Amino acid sequence: MSRPLTRKASPPPDLGGKPASELSIARGLVLALTLVTVAGLNWPVAAQSPERIVPQSRGDMVLSFAPVVKTVAPSVVNVQTRKAVAPRAVNPFADDPFFSFFFRDFPTMPRQERRRVEQSLGSGVIVRADGLVVTNHHVIEGADEIEVILSDRREFEAEVITTDERSDLALLRIDPGDEALPPVELGDSDAIEVGDLVLALGNPFGIGQTVTSGIISATARTAPEIDSDVSFIQTDAAVNPGNSGGALVTLDGKLIGINTAIFTRGGGSIGIGFAIPSKLLAARIASVERGVDGSQRPWLGIAVEAVEPDVAAALGMRHPRGVIVRELYPVGAADRAGLEIGDVVLAVDGYEIRDNASLNFRLALGAIGDPVTLDVLRDGDIRSVNIDLEAPIELPLRNVNRLPEGHPLNGIVVGNLSPAFNEELGVDMFERGVAVLEVYRNTRAARMRLRPRDILVAIDGTPVISQDELNDLLAQRGEVWRLSIKRDGRVQSVSIQG
Repeated sequence: MSRPLTRKASPPPDLGGKPASELSIARGLVLALTLVTVAGLNWPVAAQSPERIVPQSRGDMVLSFAPVVKTVAPSVVNVQTRKAVAPRAVNPFADDPFFSFFFRDFPTMPRQERRRVEQSLGSGVIVRADGLVVTNHHVIEGADEIEVILSDRREFEAEVITTDERSDLALLRIDPGDEALPPVELGDSDAIEVGDLVLALGNPFGIGQTVTSGIISATARTAPEIDSDVSFIQTDAAVNPGNSGGALVTLDGKLIGINTAIFTRGGGSIGIGFAIPSKLLAARIASVERGVDGSQRPWLGIAVEAVEPDVAAALGMRHPRGVIVRELYPVGAADRAGLEIGDVVLAVDGYEIRDNASLNFRLALGAIGDPVTLDVLRDGDIRSVNIDLEAPIELPLRNVNRLPEGHPLNGIVVGNLSPAFNEELGVDMFERGVAVLEVYRNTRAARMRLRPRDILVAIDGTPVISQDELNDLLAQRGEVWRLSIKRDGRVQSVSIQG
């Protein structure tokens, strides 16, 4: 545990080895002469500044973060991954059927390079003595082998326990045998304040464990260009490639964040780093210990947007805050709890909501079935709404299958959209229709230029919600149908011959 830090003056300059008593006398004479001179000139004397404390011992002059680092460093590990990379064509014409035909009799001409193994390095943190390690999802994504290297250079193969792309967290397990590993203590990321001192520990650029210091620059930050529902901690502690998955700790040695990303223009740190709050990590660990899939997000069944100044003024708010409900999913949790379009959600369990990401972050801290309380502004009054967290519903059932021979859209694999299936596919939770999941070559659907991720939304202007409706509409007699397809957010029409 480090000593409390008190604001102190800089160490005195070296005056040829003079004792501290002589140095104090000299400083006193200089101060007295200065006061006399100021008084003689009748200049106003400014109010006395806060007292500076001169270091009284050598220990005072070597205040250090070392005690914190010694406590936390054994808990910070290197994470090394290996994955096989698909072979790549060496000759730009190697995959061209025309050139392949003419050069098929030249076995000495290499068509493809051998499969190669790609390695990457990141960081991780031991969070349980039995070998539970946290890192970033992007550090271990697609890895065939994962190795965890402790600070004492011991190496262990790691097993993935759970991983969640949307929070960029992954939990690994290593087997230390009968030995208890040194876990870091989790702190409360909600208790930190802008300006708090922090240390970042990790393995930047693979050079080995490194410690940097800085402050909390911001909280509840939505990081630019990061598709995530996390409200990040922003820090100016130097974080570089390879620090991903490393620890962000306070000066009492507690973990308050997992370093995950940086904002950079040249690949290195420019003092803008982002960390996943420890409170979300604690929720993921609790889910694992309960045997629950922590990657499954609770969903209220609402679509929201941040309250802008003009909207705030129209609602009679003194300043913009919260998120306004712009859409409700029928029979969803929020709909059943009595929320209405136009309501403004100000807080979840007492924590302020600023945007969609902060709302999703607060919901992600709970588990399916947990109760939450929303502070909701409606008609100038603030009311409390209690809701039990639910998983996204799957209605209608996805019913994934390939359309049979003789079907007007033969050649595609489709599935019914629902909030639960939409979340897996990464599409808007409110999107409805029949999704195209796969298109086979040399089929009618391929000739119609249908693509995976297309959404079949209507036949002759009649909305299509499920495959049953699609089939019923196509079964009606007719020579030509007009199929409405939603692609990249735009609806276009395609004619189908009967």
